[in-house]
Amino acid sequence: MPDGSLGSPLLNRGNTSRDGTLAGLRRGRGAVSNPANRFERTRADAFDDGWGTLAEAMADLPPLATSLTRDASRSALAWNDSPDLGFDRSINPYRGCEHGCIYCYARPSHAWIGLSPGLDFESRLQFKPEVASLLEKELSKPGYTPRPIALGANTDPYQPVERTLGLTRQVLEVLDRFNHPVTVVTKSAGVLRDLDILTRMASRNLVQVCLSVTTLDHRLARIMEPRAATPLRRLAAMLELHRAGIPVGVLAAPMIPGVNDAELEKILEAAHAHGARAAGYVLLRLPLEIRQMFEDWLNAHMPDRAARVLALVRETRAGKTYDSRFGTRQTGTGPYADMLARRFAVAMKRLGLDGARENGSLDCSAFAVPRAEARQLELL
Repeated sequence: MPDGSLGSPLLNRGNTSRDGTLAGLRRGRGAVSNPANRFERTRADAFDDGWGTLAEAMADLPPLATSLTRDASRSALAWNDSPDLGFDRSINPYRGCEHGCIYCYARPSHAWIGLSPGLDFESRLQFKPEVASLLEKELSKPGYTPRPIALGANTDPYQPVERTLGLTRQVLEVLDRFNHPVTVVTKSAGVLRDLDILTRMASRNLVQVCLSVTTLDHRLARIMEPRAATPLRRLAAMLELHRAGIPVGVLAAPMIPGVNDAELEKILEAAHAHGARAAGYVLLRLPLEIRQMFEDWLNAHMPDRAARVLALVRETRAGKTYDSRFGTRQTGTGPYADMLARRFAVAMKRLGLDGARENGSLDCSAFAVPRAEARQLELL
C-alpha cells in the first residue's frame, strides 16, 4: 500500500519515546513513538553513547509502509454492557487504523495481539476476510434479537485499506438484506462509496451516519490525524449524505483542552450548515499507553504549550491524566469540563440540533432472515 507524505519540515525531525523505543516523526504517520505494549516483560532503552549514533539513526527516517495480516476471528459481533455507550453490539472489520489519530482510544487494543499501540497500530493492520459470512451466521441464529449495530466503534470502517478490501461494504450488504439497523461512525469521505446501500437502508429507517470532526484547521488535522480525510472533505460528505436523505450527525471528538476545544462551536455550526441534525462530543481520553504517546506527540509538535495542555487535561480528570469511571470518562469533571458541557448545550440549542441520536429511533421491527438463509438453517 502506498505511503502518504505530508511534506512538512516539522516531520523531518526525529524523536524518541520515554520508554526508549526508537520511532521518530514519520511522514504520513501520527505517533512519534512505538512503545512496548503493557504485557511485555522486558523493554529496551535507547541512549546516546556519545558518538552521535542515536541522532544519526533518527535523522532521516524512511516512510513506514503498511502491512496487512489476516485475522482469524470466528465471530463478527463484539458485545458490551457499558453504561457509557448507546449500543450493545458492534462490528470492526479491521484491527488497527491507518488514519493514525494520535488520540485514538482504540490504540491500547493492539497490545492484545502482541503489537505496539504506537506506530504498529497505524501500520500493522489485521483484517477480517470472513466478516460478512460470519455476520450472516450470527444474524441467522434462532433467537437472535435485533438491535442497532455500531459499525466503526473501535477502528474506522472506511480507513484507506477499505478502498481495496471492501469489507465494510460487504457488511452493509448483509445488513441491508436482513433489514438490520446500523449506525456508522467515520472520519472518512470514503463512506460515500457506499451511498447506494446507505440510501436504500435510510429509506427504511435502518441507518444513521455520524462524521467525526476534530478540527477545522487543516494544518492541525494533518499532524493530529494524518491519513484521515481533510475537515472540508468530511463536511462535504455530510452534505452529500444529507441530500441523499441519509440521517447524518457530527461527533466533535475528542475535545482536547488547549488544542482544539476553542473550535467546538465552529465545528457544530459548520456541520449544521452541511446537513448534520444531531451532534455529540467527547473529552480527550488517555487510557493506558496513550498517555505517554500523547505527551511525546505534544512535545514533538507543540513544545511551547505541552505542559499547559497536560495541566488542563489533569484539571478535567481529578488531577490525573485519565479517570476511567463510568459516567465521567467521556465528559470529565471539574470547572473546565463543566464549562465545555455548557458551551455544547448552548450551541446545540442555538442551532436547533438534537443530542446524539438514540439507536432506538432506528427500525428493528423489519428484521428478517432472508429465505435462502432460513432454508439453509433448516438443513443444519
